[in-house]
Amino acid sequence: MPFAYYKRLTAAQKKIYDASDRVARIDLPNAGALRHLIVALIEALEEDERHRVQSICQQLADAMLRSLGVPPVRIAVLAVRPSDTHGELHGLYDPTKRNAAPTISLWMRTAQRQQVVAFRSFFRTFLHEICHHLDYHVLKLRDSFHTQGFYKRESSLFHQLIAAPEGRELEREPGED
Repeated sequence: MPFAYYKRLTAAQKKIYDASDRVARIDLPNAGALRHLIVALIEALEEDERHRVQSICQQLADAMLRSLGVPPVRIAVLAVRPSDTHGELHGLYDPTKRNAAPTISLWMRTAQRQQVVAFRSFFRTFLHEICHHLDYHVLKLRDSFHTQGFYKRESSLFHQLIAAPEGRELEREPGED
């Protein structure tokens, strides 16, 4: 079942949307080898070390994209989330840099209380923005829509990277799946 905005799309956009919606998973080769970076990211967020968070996210993005044969992105971790009447911005994928790698911007502090974002929320935002990049470079889509398939791909990456070899997750926050 497409999201409500589907009705407003052009026929060409609906084809892209439908193609995106059909793909529920992107397999990440050797995801377990990246576990040490996930643990380091958890620690860096807990210690409120923005530059270290950015460095770890860059390493993680580089390793993930290299394993998928995808061009790199540049990661920028910024302090306090921008906000307006529509809410807070958590992350942003900008594919339009001329003669440079696309940029993923992530904010590690909430706008209202300026608290460090919980690991799970931050990491899901990171993966969400990576999925936009994968839509262009793995799925070869001309646009990256928020489809049910998109969110399933994000979730599949999350579970591949978080699940411990025994099937237990590294980090669980109360009330989260």
